[in-house]
Amino acid sequence: MKKHIFPLLFLALASLTANAQNNEADTKYRRSSLYSVLINHTDQKFADEIRTAFVAMPTPDKYNNHDLSVKVINLDKKLKGAKSDDENAAVTAFLADNNVASRLVAKWFDRDFYTGQCDMELVKERGLYNATKFDAILSEKSARSQALMADAGEDLIGNTFVLVNDIRYIDKEKRAKLAGGILRAVGSVMGGSFQDLANNLASMTESLRGFRVKINTFLYRLDWNDEVALNFYKNQYASTPDDVSKYNAFEQGRGQYHLTYVGKCESSGSTTSFMGIKLDEPVQMVRKACQRALDENVVSLQRSYSEFRTKSPLVTTEPITAYVGMKEGVTEKSEFEVLEIVENEDGTHTYERVGTIRPVKNLIWDNRYMAVEEGAPGASLGATTFVRTSGSKEFYPGMVIREITK
Repeated sequence: MKKHIFPLLFLALASLTANAQNNEADTKYRRSSLYSVLINHTDQKFADEIRTAFVAMPTPDKYNNHDLSVKVINLDKKLKGAKSDDENAAVTAFLADNNVASRLVAKWFDRDFYTGQCDMELVKERGLYNATKFDAILSEKSARSQALMADAGEDLIGNTFVLVNDIRYIDKEKRAKLAGGILRAVGSVMGGSFQDLANNLASMTESLRGFRVKINTFLYRLDWNDEVALNFYKNQYASTPDDVSKYNAFEQGRGQYHLTYVGKCESSGSTTSFMGIKLDEPVQMVRKACQRALDENVVSLQRSYSEFRTKSPLVTTEPITAYVGMKEGVTEKSEFEVLEIVENEDGTHTYERVGTIRPVKNLIWDNRYMAVEEGAPGASLGATTFVRTSGSKEFYPGMVIREITK
């Protein structure tokens, strides 16, 4: 028997405030998990600023944070960009040599580094499983329990991704010097203390005005299938801290876990406006340029690779709104399917399409980084408004939407 119980989990959504980006992280629905890492070229200008900006970036709010302890890889070797058809051997080798795949698996099961003891708490939490029911079914060791673990593997663990971001600074020094010269000229006319301030601002402006980056983002996915899962649960999942054999089996079998290269894309964030940036805080330009370009890459990868696409819950239905916007690449031409989340008798979950919607012109939320500071139209909307284009079933808050890619 199917139970459409999920509306109960989302009744509070309609009363959420316009501070949507923070609320999105607290909204309960199944997300893919993401580990994002930077390739830092220490030999390039602004390497430290780029590193600082990247570390400050939060995990995109449509994904679960599955970061490992290492967020930055120092590498002075130039990598092939998105225009190259092959993956970068240096990136793939680093991920393999450092057992990143097995580390991602260990994090899923909160595996203790010293004892190897594991638990299912994160799986239950991210899968929105009823904890009591989950444990009861799992203890049966029956077809139902196998279906439940398969559900967790396919929709949760198997949707664990790694983003490797190669960020390069693009020198715009000539244009920057022109802007700096203007500031110095104004300071010379004004004289006094203003001249010193103008000279300082000019120096910073010459360094950062027109700041541009080129980001190549490489996408990998954790391999998790029935064979891998069976081996882990049977031979390596230690439910107690004294199971030495399973501890050793996992450590010796780390090489059995792999990441599959999915694809890559490139963005320079060339359309990024620096309106809203304070001249006495030019380092904001680094963060804004990097954040905007990286967001563009995430959208591009989602549209190119369906397995990387995200879902987002409906917040209200009269009108229809959701916390997606220009950061997620939403335009007037976008189209979304509306999915109802169904919990089956065996505890597994399925998604049933119940209709389609499209954004309303001039009601698309500009939720890009610093859109409010630059005074962008739509930055204050708080959500994007949609209109139904198909489907007769009543929509309710908590149904999720997913972009239909052409």
